[in-house]
Amino acid sequence: MPTIPSLQDLLKAGVHFGHRETKWHPKMAPFIFTVRNGIHIIDLEKTVEKLKTALEFLKGVAAKGGVVLFIGTKPQARAHVRAAAESADAPYVTERWLGGTLTNFVVIHKLVRKLEEIERKLADADADKKYTKLERLMFDRERQRLVEAVGGVRAMKGLPQAVVCADLIHDETAVREARRRQVPTVALCDTNADPEDATYPIPANDDASRSIAFLMKLCADAVREGVAARATAAAEASQAQEAAAAADAAEETAQVPEDIVVEAVKKAKVKEEIEV
Repeated sequence: MPTIPSLQDLLKAGVHFGHRETKWHPKMAPFIFTVRNGIHIIDLEKTVEKLKTALEFLKGVAAKGGVVLFIGTKPQARAHVRAAAESADAPYVTERWLGGTLTNFVVIHKLVRKLEEIERKLADADADKKYTKLERLMFDRERQRLVEAVGGVRAMKGLPQAVVCADLIHDETAVREARRRQVPTVALCDTNADPEDATYPIPANDDASRSIAFLMKLCADAVREGVAARATAAAEASQAQEAAAAADAAEETAQVPEDIVVEAVKKAKVKEEIEV
């Protein structure tokens, strides 16, 4: 089971701070504990409940070999989302979301192939001879642009099986595309967002860097646990197959009549004497 943080850990990370009470979404009412100095305070017990469900889901997706895409394009989320995704060897989008990343993935895949082609040209040992200095400069600029656009999803060969989003509102286009393609979404949901926009909303502060980093790491940890569970299950299945094969071989040997075994031994001895 994924590690579930204590209420104290969530408090230290500032997960409980919401938005001003004038900027709230009515559907977040069940997740609001109180108002303090005009700021909504999130009920962390509800956060723990939703977090547990979301992490179990992510672990299950990874355990089945599914791909989890991490998304966080606002400035204070980028570094934390990327670090979390890379720690789980998962794809990510932390710069501008390209419309159609999920709904028109063929175009994104073409951009990835274009990036790989440019990288091959630049890595060519004879690049200095084949291309002018200006051409190499243009290649490098295009490479940087493509890395920023699709570098985080270059290993993704198709639609992900789940999406983790650091901000429902800021990355609403990505969330909308995921919903259109029926890709389940785990998302941090602050007091100004509609929790129904996410499949697995996590009531939490989605503005503070510490809160984002803390929760994105938990999501990445759940994915890693799922991958590890899948590897363990595969190893156990392989061992079971080997044991079954060995048992079958032993059973076949045991079923050979004794007189046939004795006769085979005698023939082997006679053959040895003749050779000597």
